Amino acid sequence: MSENVKVVALGGGTGLSAMLRGLRKYTQDLTAVVTVADDGGSSGMLREELNMLPPGDIRNCINALANIDPVMRELINYRFTEGRLAGHSFGNLFLAALNGISESFDEAVRKMNKLLSIDGVVLPVTNENVRLSALLEDGTVVEGESNIGRNVPAHTRICRVRLIPEKIKPVEGLLERIQEADMITMGPGSLYTSVIPNLLVEGVVDAIRKSRAVKVYVCNLMTQPSETDFYTVYDHISAIEAHSYTGICDYAVCNNKKIPEGILKRYCAEHSEMVKIDREQFKNSRTGIIEDNLLKIEDVYVRHDFDRAAELMMRLCKRL
Repeated sequence: MSENVKVVALGGGTGLSAMLRGLRKYTQDLTAVVTVADDGGSSGMLREELNMLPPGDIRNCINALANIDPVMRELINYRFTEGRLAGHSFGNLFLAALNGISESFDEAVRKMNKLLSIDGVVLPVTNENVRLSALLEDGTVVEGESNIGRNVPAHTRICRVRLIPEKIKPVEGLLERIQEADMITMGPGSLYTSVIPNLLVEGVVDAIRKSRAVKVYVCNLMTQPSETDFYTVYDHISAIEAHSYTGICDYAVCNNKKIPEGILKRYCAEHSEMVKIDREQFKNSRTGIIEDNLLKIEDVYVRHDFDRAAELMMRLCKRL
């Protein structure tokens, strides 16, 4: 373990929490920066009913880094199935209760960090109540994070996403952590609803630009219906650059292992395909492409091998 390596990981959804499980084996100086635009599921309900920021992605990240016994981990993940609490996880309700006794959402998150004795720090990217909006190439505007994930017509690309309101301040200390990092990671996860929203908060992109860290984008294994239909690896990088600056990523890390045909057919039936590596596009790019076998099959689902991905990223960090 290289405990002196300072890593800042930006994202949201299940991708970030899974990435953290791999990274924690190499460093304890981890800062997970989590988007707070989620408005669906249990998080969305708590957001509306309690006027709080969505807890779900943050709870997943804290759980990934927590040093707790198996029963406590099971409790944090437990999801009620009946009554008025049906659909809510205990971990979300726990964070909601902490929010009720705290002066700010990030204070509640920090308390949960401490109570679950996590390796590193999990932070919401902002304390402000934000919504996500997407402008499509045909001029249509789709409002709401959960709608972007299902209401973008097939073959219609997203041009840009923005936060509402647009001028959103980051949580205290976040920009300093970014500037002092040895490595900054983005992804994997939903490109427009988990990764890019973090870059739209005031000061985040400038802090990344000023940082001397190695900057790595971990590309998704599969395209995501209604968000990244037919996207290549370079398309993912181009979308990130369109919301920040050219060359924001030193490396794009992607999987080059073929997916078994039977599993691939099942994904194709759901309008998802393996993200293609378009090597030619990277020849004149400021971003280098790193390929490896990052594929892990769990039942009939494809997953990243995050242990292998984390090891690869740490090697990149030490090389520079």
